[in-house]
Amino acid sequence: MSANFWTSSHYKHLLDQEDVDMVNPLDKEKGITLEDFKLIKMHMSNYILKLAQQVKVRQRVVATAVAYMRRVYTRKSMAEYDPRLVAPTCLYLASKAEESTVQARLLVFYIKKLYADDKYRYEIKDILEMEMKILEALNYYLVVYHPYRSLSPFLQDAGLNDLNMTQLTWGLVNDTYKMDLILVHPPHLIALACIYIASVLREKDTTVWFEELRVDMNVVKNISMEILDFYESNRMFTDERINAALQKLSLRP
Repeated sequence: MSANFWTSSHYKHLLDQEDVDMVNPLDKEKGITLEDFKLIKMHMSNYILKLAQQVKVRQRVVATAVAYMRRVYTRKSMAEYDPRLVAPTCLYLASKAEESTVQARLLVFYIKKLYADDKYRYEIKDILEMEMKILEALNYYLVVYHPYRSLSPFLQDAGLNDLNMTQLTWGLVNDTYKMDLILVHPPHLIALACIYIASVLREKDTTVWFEELRVDMNVVKNISMEILDFYESNRMFTDERINAALQKLSLRP
């Protein structure tokens, strides 16, 4: 793990799970439950990914955008910061932060192409205005460290860098952005949890390797369980439930 992470704003702003799961009082007034809160954030993570695929940016930009979006909602309410505007704006901001700039007009074009629902239809000026609000909500801290950085070196060190394991672990890391793990845990531990899951699924014995790393295996296993629990509950995340959660916000008449 790069020493830079431990002196970064990312490390200093890691949160406890209880803080991440705190539903803003303004959202509670709208009837938003913790389950609704998680559903909307997961839906917006998928929305960012869909948009990113249209404008063809790297996965790292997607990951940074999702991290921004999730961090915003530890400080601001969904009632005031419409997720349907925050999501594309976070992608716009992340593309600049990761030096893969996407024009706001291109995002607006693809938003209109992807969604017929007027509630998603924002204009360039809306994105630019929300960008300033998001920058303030993030206290202008834009550096995000991701599990991808340590994943490849770990796989190589463990002798698990074949195509099958690389694809599986990479996919697992991608899926962690449908949760709030990046706000709670150091990214190298998330990478290790994904390797742990993949090694169990592919029946690879990594016991000695993990012992030699001298990391807290309880933390790695707990993160692994969170990921597996997500896959279990993900089956129940229907479009109807997501739409019902968004409807509670009544963000735009």
